[in-house]
Amino acid sequence: MFTLTRLASGLPVLTAPTDGTAAVTVLVFAGAGSRYEIEKTRGISHFLEHMFFKGGKKYKTAAEVSMTIDAIGGDFNAFTGKEYAGYYVKVAAEHAELACDVLSDMLLHARFPDEEIGKERGVIIEEYRMYQDTPMYQAGWDFETLVYGDQPLGWDTIGTEAVIRSVKQGDFMKHKQALYTPDNLVATFAGKIDPGLAERLAKKYFGGIGGTKDGTIAKLKPHAGKHVALTTKGTEQAHLVLGVEGVSALSDDHFAQKILSVILGGSMSSRMFLRIREARGLCYYISTTTDNYLDTGLLSTRAGVDQTRLHEAISAIRHEYELAAKDGITKEELRRAKDFLKGKITLSMEDSEERAHFFGKQQLLYPEVRDLTEYFEKIENVSAEQINKLAARLLKKENLRLVVIGKEKEEKKLEELICD
Repeated sequence: MFTLTRLASGLPVLTAPTDGTAAVTVLVFAGAGSRYEIEKTRGISHFLEHMFFKGGKKYKTAAEVSMTIDAIGGDFNAFTGKEYAGYYVKVAAEHAELACDVLSDMLLHARFPDEEIGKERGVIIEEYRMYQDTPMYQAGWDFETLVYGDQPLGWDTIGTEAVIRSVKQGDFMKHKQALYTPDNLVATFAGKIDPGLAERLAKKYFGGIGGTKDGTIAKLKPHAGKHVALTTKGTEQAHLVLGVEGVSALSDDHFAQKILSVILGGSMSSRMFLRIREARGLCYYISTTTDNYLDTGLLSTRAGVDQTRLHEAISAIRHEYELAAKDGITKEELRRAKDFLKGKITLSMEDSEERAHFFGKQQLLYPEVRDLTEYFEKIENVSAEQINKLAARLLKKENLRLVVIGKEKEEKKLEELICD
């Protein structure tokens, strides 16, 4: 269960208490992901996330921030996605006020000093290079670029080196003032916390946040393009992502798509895992996942395979897609997938951080916040017929898109494997 109140400023305060834990997570969500960027600001959302930790009025440096949380054995971190960013501190419940103190000092009083901006440029550029050297991650980002093209949803969240090297203090201030406003934030408390205490802490520490949102998510443009993106590189494995553009998080088929991905490759008893990894030994890792946005989504399978068996692996994954589209799923698979999905969510709710994320993201992005009972009802209401119709609609060869990073040199051959 959860409770939702609002401060005088309009800031939503969502509290999701739970028994059986001694921890509390305070997580502030912001509608400030990379879809709010334009070409000349690509990467500023992620860079700003880093800069919030560089000190404010009370905790003046990054060292003071980290030592304050480390001194009580807490965890703190942040993340930037396409549609939102988040900042959290997870501590023993008796330190909930300190968590709010640290977060509010960052969000209200961050100074973005020039010398820290200079240092952090190097850190982010190294992060950028690290991901380029980690093909199992880079392939996923390349897949979004392939599907969505040259627009914010198709851009890497980390941005461009040109922007990273040129962004200034004033740019950060402007971005913060435009998007870190009460009508574009959610203060989320989860774990061992009383809703009344959460509201009092929110009022004391986040009540001073003001302003009105000045920015919108970039509208998704038509994005037909190539079917294949190949990066020829001397990797030990060939890394691939094969999938399609799917439905949005607001679609009536959202939960059907989730269940379909579980059946295809979401678990160690899924079709992809048993038939491609276990039966044929084609790969070490293989999984099918969904990415869910407000106006679109992705369903994709990624794998790391022996360079000499890349074509075999692509054909095998495509075959599983075709079987799902043609023959559909079984009642037994549907039951197992529903129970798997509900079980994983139930386990995750024991972690206050995951609990805060589950509820806070819904409040920030979606028209309604579902508690677990309502969420599970949505899962249970999905029928085999609904999934079969969705699979037949999505998993057509003309919809397939493929990213490969490895020693392969012939893009045309890859295109033949998925289009012919």
